[in-house]
Amino acid sequence: MDINVALLKEICEIAGAPGFEKRVRDLVIDLVTPLADEVKVDNIGNVIAIKKGKRNPDGKRVMIAAHMDEIGFIVTHIDDNGFLRFHTLGGFDPKTLTAQRVIVHGKKDLVGVMGSKPIHVMSAEERTKLPKSTDFFIDLGMSKEEVEKYITVGDPVTRDRELIEMGDCVNCKSIDNRVAVFILIETLKQLENPAYDVYATFTVQEEVGLRGANVAAHGINPDFGIALDTTIAFDVPGAQAHEKVTELGKGTAIKIMDAMTICDYRMVEFMKQTADKAKISWQPEILVAGGTDTAGVQRMGKQGAIAGAISIPTRHLHQVIEMAHKQDIADSIALLKTCLEEIDQYDWKH
Repeated sequence: MDINVALLKEICEIAGAPGFEKRVRDLVIDLVTPLADEVKVDNIGNVIAIKKGKRNPDGKRVMIAAHMDEIGFIVTHIDDNGFLRFHTLGGFDPKTLTAQRVIVHGKKDLVGVMGSKPIHVMSAEERTKLPKSTDFFIDLGMSKEEVEKYITVGDPVTRDRELIEMGDCVNCKSIDNRVAVFILIETLKQLENPAYDVYATFTVQEEVGLRGANVAAHGINPDFGIALDTTIAFDVPGAQAHEKVTELGKGTAIKIMDAMTICDYRMVEFMKQTADKAKISWQPEILVAGGTDTAGVQRMGKQGAIAGAISIPTRHLHQVIEMAHKQDIADSIALLKTCLEEIDQYDWKH
């Protein structure tokens, strides 16, 4: 169950809102350059690390997609008192914004807090209403004149929360999807004998519509595709058995479908057989709402791809307290590595 928590911490904590992935992209480039035969960055900002296959006379390509971006915000207005208004980048449950610290990335990074109307001055009716993202503002503790020395409209904002270990789990903001970035990097470290050419693709702007994966898949034109992303683990008090989707500590998840993709039945069966043969713990995943880069990988190549996904069970998704189990992370690395080494041994015609 040992994983490199220090590296995972570095990857999770670095900033990278959709469309503003430069910091995490630079880190990824530094980490993957020694591990790949070639590394390139496309025009939209995806990082593609290529590792040549050992048994690949037909030049087959496997695209692995892990998105680098995290949900965040963008500054839309600075008012006369120095408070910031913002627009969300990605999907937020507004109630999770309450009492959070954020980092505004302008000419220099400034810590701010999410403010809203105090409950003490709310009307009885206001107290019963669900919050909206527009109810919040960012307080930097500065006058407008001071704020404008560093911050302009259009600057990105990310959430401020460090990674910690909790029992057998890790907890942080942006486990979605930095844990997948970590898994792909750790797989590249261990991958000595890939069957086909591996295009390890660290994508941008997934949280706002799979934009990077669509571009990358069109350029790579993969024969096979595997997305890496988090999935819901609703294994908490009050959840019915059929609602859980996945559970922490029960192994990596093999995606069958989500709201944007029905995974290729051949890829699903290949992953199941590979996991069973290698004695890797796994669980099935059907996610009826939400999508991942799997859709872009599957559809956007010129002939489409035989595609599926390895999903990491995660509690409290799209909050700053996302939680994943270290053994599930280790199982995800093991399954991806084994699939890439044995993908040429499966009968893909059946």
